[in-house]
Amino acid sequence: MLMSLASTAHAAARDGHCDNNEFCLYWGINRSESLSDFATSIPDYGATQPTCYEFKGAGRGRLTCVKNNAVSAWNRTGGTVRLYAATSCTGDRRWVIQPGQIINDLSPLANQNQSHSLVSSGAC
Repeated sequence: MLMSLASTAHAAARDGHCDNNEFCLYWGINRSESLSDFATSIPDYGATQPTCYEFKGAGRGRLTCVKNNAVSAWNRTGGTVRLYAATSCTGDRRWVIQPGQIINDLSPLANQNQSHSLVSSGAC
């Protein structure tokens, strides 16, 4: 039982590790460099420190705000994730990322990301 609780706490910690049940955005192509891990929908990544969501973990991009800086993604959740080029999870410019799907290059929307919705957790 302790193992289960520790795993859940680790996954929800936004700790720079892409764990099960998380959606992860990476600063570099092919999931290289620093990453930002999420377990919920985020309506606005924020544009400046200290209030933005940032890349964590080792590698280039560490502590950089995620907004408009993600180049690759990995959906480790059990549901679909929609990554938007606009805030509030709106607009036609988006990626639809299926469960388990890896996107090594988010072009043509690389570096154009401002929010995401996890279908399983509801709307943004």
